[in-house]
Amino acid sequence: MPRASRKATIHDIARLSGASASTVSAAPGESWRERRISEATVEAIRSIAAAEGHSATVQARGLRKARSGLVGMVIPLHDNRFFASMSQSFEAFSRQRGLVPVIAPSMRAPQEERRIVEPLITCAVGYMAIAGATDPDAVSAMCNAANLRHVFADLPGRGAPPVVPDNNRGAADLTRCLLTDRPITGATCRDRLYFIGGGPADYASARRTEAFRDAPRSAMREIAALCDRLGGVPAGVLVNSLTAFEGGLGHLSGLPPEDLRSSVIGCCDHDPFAACQPFPVHMVRQDAHGLIREAYRIIDQNANDPVLRMVEAEQIVPRTFHDRAFSDHG
Repeated sequence: MPRASRKATIHDIARLSGASASTVSAAPGESWRERRISEATVEAIRSIAAAEGHSATVQARGLRKARSGLVGMVIPLHDNRFFASMSQSFEAFSRQRGLVPVIAPSMRAPQEERRIVEPLITCAVGYMAIAGATDPDAVSAMCNAANLRHVFADLPGRGAPPVVPDNNRGAADLTRCLLTDRPITGATCRDRLYFIGGGPADYASARRTEAFRDAPRSAMREIAALCDRLGGVPAGVLVNSLTAFEGGLGHLSGLPPEDLRSSVIGCCDHDPFAACQPFPVHMVRQDAHGLIREAYRIIDQNANDPVLRMVEAEQIVPRTFHDRAFSDHG
């Protein structure tokens, strides 16, 4: 067994895992796929490496001592208002500290997250912020093996401090707004409040990549099918994300304004252009800047506890009442 007084080497990990040194060297990145090494073997090697404190590469250990002045951030996508705001805030906080931010999108693919993290470790980034991680355990294993400080933002992870929006409170407040604006009796199918998009495990699954890219078309189909099934627009619709909301507008914007007079719409994300719709939309604006500010507070304090930090969201109430909204649009 490796002695506690020194770092485990590739040969130590090879002996503990029963794999060759060459196989161990391929495990941190993605080259193991090309070499047709089994995923079970790779995961076993990564687990042992993390437990033994083995850095991803010898080069990474050497470069980290050089203090490159780089800091890294992984985000799911650039073309999303929320993640773009987080990216801008991360850049601002980094430059305030005289650091150079390196920000890369993972497209919500676990293998892409790992492929991004590996070269950032090699480039000796000072720390890492991971937003919307789809496989936080794997990312943490790589960062911890390289002794790299990291923070999870937006979605939680067990291997590093997490900072997330208070989604439960935000959705609860939004639902209360909808119920206040339009009492839901539930007397008929159309008198109920419907939720569009999302699922209990969507964010933790690699399948979210495909679902996310298809969300606009999917939401449009779902809302159209729901309205067709109910014989009209329901009393209330609560939409999970801005992407799904944009898709739903493809159907709702084509309806006569009077069809929406007795309905309320809510979205758990925010876009200021929603105020331009011919019907009022209640929205929740996540505090992207607050999430990164809290993440940097954790980094500055060198905290490493797994306590979940929650950042409150802001309720955006429609500027106009139903009657005014519909009269303005004829």
